[in-house]
Amino acid sequence: MAGNNCLEFEKPIYELEKKIQELMQMGEEEKIDFSREINQLKQKCTQLKKEIYGHLSSWQRVQMARHPQRLYTRDYIKELMTNFVELHGDRLFSDDRAIVGGLARFEGQSVVVVGHQKGRTTQENLERNFGMPHPEGYRKGLRLMRLAEKFSFPVISFVDTPGAYPGIGAEERGQGEAIASNLKAMALLRVPFIVLIIGEGGSGGALAISVGDRLVMLENAIYSVISPEGCASILWRNAEKAGEAAETLKLTAHDLKELKVVDEVIPEPLGGVHRDPPFVIERLRKSIRKALKELSSLPVDKLLERRYQKFRKMGAFLEPGEKKQKRVQGCRKPRNVNSKN
Repeated sequence: MAGNNCLEFEKPIYELEKKIQELMQMGEEEKIDFSREINQLKQKCTQLKKEIYGHLSSWQRVQMARHPQRLYTRDYIKELMTNFVELHGDRLFSDDRAIVGGLARFEGQSVVVVGHQKGRTTQENLERNFGMPHPEGYRKGLRLMRLAEKFSFPVISFVDTPGAYPGIGAEERGQGEAIASNLKAMALLRVPFIVLIIGEGGSGGALAISVGDRLVMLENAIYSVISPEGCASILWRNAEKAGEAAETLKLTAHDLKELKVVDEVIPEPLGGVHRDPPFVIERLRKSIRKALKELSSLPVDKLLERRYQKFRKMGAFLEPGEKKQKRVQGCRKPRNVNSKN
């Protein structure tokens, strides 16, 4: 773990790992056997990891979801897919590098992939706009989804964004309309749609590529209508209450699994994905394989009906003394759920 990438609550672990590394280096240089001391420190470090990472608060999971060493969309595409061909532009305005996508193969099956992309360096983050898409980014995503529908390819979406870019230019070019158009199109998309929430799932910026048949979420990812800082600023006019807001928002993977918003939670190694990427990659691979097999076997009409019912069932609640669940009233079912228009 690099010191400058260490989160505040991870510092005790980092200090122990640093001591272990220094002791090992000293032993090699001085030809002294420190194996006993090193093993004791390793045991202590393992126990410390269990104590810290085994009892993370919601706010700490938010920090984990934003960890600078966390894997991003292109990392997952590289490990999970083959023959990836990236496609650029929305054919209307420009190419938004905060959204990446194109054609690929997953275990020999042709798929379309789309996802948010953050940067590793300051320069790359500026080019990627810190993973916050403009309207043209979502229109590029929609273009890819339509391409998938045309050739009957499943869509695999990777979600990792603080939210849609809130700038004046984005609003002038129709940010809200672009997101709304994507929501409508995804609801009626006539191919299997798998959503993988790998980091931050922020607001409409995340929802614009995540109305799918199966939602899979990494253990330390988050998915919420608003960021904790934004929520705290609105409710208490104090962004420093972000930790309290994070608890209230129920934005962690386990919260959302309990609320039946996501279908599956993929466990992460102690310390997050970056500690052991193959551990998570293989579990994601199995999850995608299982979902594709199940969803591809469904007739299109059944697929669309299941997707519709999946989202209609969200928002159930109980009032004191009631046994039967109520459902938040939403829009009526489209007259023709199978229509492309």
